[in-house]
Amino acid sequence: MNLRIAEIFASVQGEGRWLGVPSTFVRVSGCNLRCIWCDTPYASWTPEGPTMSTDEIASRVGSLGHRHVVLTGGEPMLFDAIEPLAEQLKGQDHVLTVETAGTVYRELPVNLMSISPKLANSAPDAESGWTERHEKLRLDRAPLRRLVERYDFQLKFVVRPENPGELDEIDAILADLPPVDPDRIFLMPEGVDRETLLRRERELVQLCMSRGWRLAPRLHIDLFGDTRGT
Repeated sequence: MNLRIAEIFASVQGEGRWLGVPSTFVRVSGCNLRCIWCDTPYASWTPEGPTMSTDEIASRVGSLGHRHVVLTGGEPMLFDAIEPLAEQLKGQDHVLTVETAGTVYRELPVNLMSISPKLANSAPDAESGWTERHEKLRLDRAPLRRLVERYDFQLKFVVRPENPGELDEIDAILADLPPVDPDRIFLMPEGVDRETLLRRERELVQLCMSRGWRLAPRLHIDLFGDTRGT
């Protein structure tokens, strides 16, 4: 089976529970959402990259030599071939993370389901032609509930602290889910430059402390900027 792959690279994990862990990233090209602030438009708005077999992908991952592997996108859960790829990588003793928006459910042998439900701040401009479709898909709670019930997971919310209504959105999402340990909830400031991220991180500190949630810096941007392959 084949997948369109935007990039495969080695770096340190920049977000979430395994921040700083050396990892290989497999970025699948193609997405069912069109977030206005998407930092990987080459895997969503304008998908690109070669088509590769799962054997080719697994071989490339193996050559990079890292035990932790992150299947990301785009939206990797869209594609049937992600299932045999995950099985193959797990059979090679990799520790697997899948990064997903939580709009699609699949059974995969992963160690961590990293779920980033999209808030209203993700809505694309009306001129894009994607607004209605994006809004309908991002609000589907059924697959999100199934993922939370089935997997070891983390929830990452991209937020702009200057918009207080986003906290109400997060609370509404959490109310639709089984009880979630606060330690699984990460607030990640929206932004693609160090100055914006640092300012918003500081503004989120007190909220995280009051809720017992975790602040999620974007280490890869701090280290390398908004660049591919990082």
